[in-house]
Amino acid sequence: MSNTTELVVKMNLDSWNSHLKRTDDIINSLTDEQLAGQVSPGRNRGTYLLGHLTAVNDRLLPLMGFGEQVHPELNDTYLANPDDTSKTSHSIAELRSHWKEVNDRLEQHINSLSTDEWLQRHTSVSEEDFAKEPHRNRLNVLISRTGHMAGHLGQLLFLKR
Repeated sequence: MSNTTELVVKMNLDSWNSHLKRTDDIINSLTDEQLAGQVSPGRNRGTYLLGHLTAVNDRLLPLMGFGEQVHPELNDTYLANPDDTSKTSHSIAELRSHWKEVNDRLEQHINSLSTDEWLQRHTSVSEEDFAKEPHRNRLNVLISRTGHMAGHLGQLLFLKR
């Protein structure tokens, strides 16, 4: 593997870790009352964003080949549907706990991969398709999820009033 490839992988891992830490820091700094609020009138609540980000990160586990989801019960409420106060079935304490649990498990795997392993296919692409499109790899998924998390981090900052 070239030094350039290793550098690119490291830069993207640093970006992921930085955004995850910033998101974690804002979630931990918000009170339960702040998290229960909407980021702006008629928009998502902080609790929905926390559940959504947790579910997205949880789905990274099987997508990256790291094992099964820890909390698949979050998918319906926080991925398949928009924010709806009538469908909230998880307490803020549960969501905070799930966030930490999922990210701790994800971190163990993410930090253990070699550069070559980052360039391997993710599980939703076939070997045949991957041969044609080698950019459909684990690193590309991490890059897209970093951008996704960054967008929601911006929304969470509106709760810090």
